[in-house]
Amino acid sequence: MAPAHKTLLTGLATFVGGVLLWQFGLDVEIVVFTPSKIGVVMMIIGGLETLYGVYKLMRRDSAEQR
Repeated sequence: MAPAHKTLLTGLATFVGGVLLWQFGLDVEIVVFTPSKIGVVMMIIGGLETLYGVYKLMRRDSAEQR
């Protein structure tokens, strides 16, 4: 699998994991952090990583056209 595809899939998996924590961790509270806040951070990181994977795919496609 190409590195761009791995980055894209990893970003999507992180985003989905963040959504699940955000959705189902609202009523759980641990001393230092809450799972819902960690979920929001994971969604942001996953979204950025997904966008980077899309960018890498687009760069590869444009390089192949040359």
